[in-house]
Formats: sequence, C-alpha cells, structure tokens
Amino acid sequence: MAAVTYTLPFAPGGFIEYLLARPDVAIAWKQHTEHVFLERLADGTLPIEAFKYYLIQDYLYLIQFARANSLAGFKTKNLEEIVRSAEIVLHINREMSLHLGYCAEFGLSKEDMLKVEESQACTAYTRFVLDTGSSDDWLALQVALAPCLIGYGVIAKRLYSDPKTLREGNRYWKWIENYAAEDYDEAVRLGIALLDKHAQKVSPSRIEELVKIFIHATKMEAGFWDMGYARI
Repeated sequence: MAAVTYTLPFAPGGFIEYLLARPDVAIAWKQHTEHVFLERLADGTLPIEAFKYYLIQDYLYLIQFARANSLAGFKTKNLEEIVRSAEIVLHINREMSLHLGYCAEFGLSKEDMLKVEESQACTAYTRFVLDTGSSDDWLALQVALAPCLIGYGVIAKRLYSDPKTLREGNRYWKWIENYAAEDYDEAVRLGIALLDKHAQKVSPSRIEELVKIFIHATKMEAGFWDMGYARI
C-alpha cells in the first residue's frame, strides 16, 4: 500500500505563523493580546486591586499549568519530550517562587493566595486544558497550552517596545520586564519550534481540529483578563 501524503496549508516549520495569520484566530488573538487590562497595566492606570486579584488567580493557574505539563510528560513515549515536560514543571516551580517574591511587594503571601477560591475563569480555563490533555493526544495538549506561553511573550514584547508604555513610576513595569526577558523569549522559541515540528506530521483535517482548540484556549486567556478587569 502506498504511503498517504498530505498537503498542509503551511510550509515546514510554519504552523504557528500560519495559525496566527488565520482570520478566525486573529480575532481571538487580538482580544487576548490587546486587552484593555494590558493597556491600563502599560500606562500605569490599572487599579492595584484588579492587579492583585489577577496575581492571585495567576498563582492558582500556575499550579494547574504544572499539572498540565506533568500530564504532557505522561502522554508521550518520547524520552526527550518526557524530559522537556519535567524541565517545564521545574521552570514553573522557579517561576512560582519568583511570583511569590513579586506578590509580596503587593502585600500578598503564599498563604493568603492559597486561601482564595479559584475564579470561574481560572477553573474553566485550566480544566479545559486538562480535559483536552486527558481526552485527546499530546499535540492537542500542547496546542491548548500555547496561547499562554506564546501570548505572554507577544504581549510583553509589544508593551516593552511601545513608546507609550510608562516605565518610570509604573508599578507594573517589572511584570512587563519579566515576560520580555531573554529566558522567557527562549522558552517561547522552543515551544514554537516543538509545535511547528509536530504539526508537520498530521493531516489537514487534524490541523483544523487543533486550530479550534487553540482558538478556544485563546478565548479563555482573554477571559482571564476580563476576570481581572471586572474587579475595577
């Protein structure tokens, strides 16, 4: 029997570029990466209580994000990918330690944050990711995780380079710097390369399924900003 060949709508290594250029993705992507929460964070006018609530929910989110990456290690039989998942979990653990230090500057302790109930937005988003990982394959889980990883990099780069972003006297400038840093940028590049590599191996119909997962997860990201902004 002859091998089945597919014609994909993107060149090798071009999945994420193709994905973000799609009109159906672009609408949700703009809502996520150009949310008013972020614009007010950039100009320093975001009320501190809204940011503090976001920080708490982000900490609770990272716990579930670590679970999802642990699940990714379980979902693959490739040792390199298992090791990478373990490395990501360790990176998340380090990020959470830094997160705690940053939260302390806003008067938030680990104990305080763990006492707070997960918001509906946090629960809906993280359980969608975990459900995708449980019911679908490794690649679907990686796609569900991608709007967070890639989106924060895109957001931080844009705000960091935007001349309208307030630097001096902006209590949120450090947050922008953290996600615009080289180590985070490297994590984004590695994540994109991994997705580009594996997306090349699936059928066009599977690509469409993955696109739907990406769009839904991206809408969940926008919902996370909605959650924080609703505290105003």
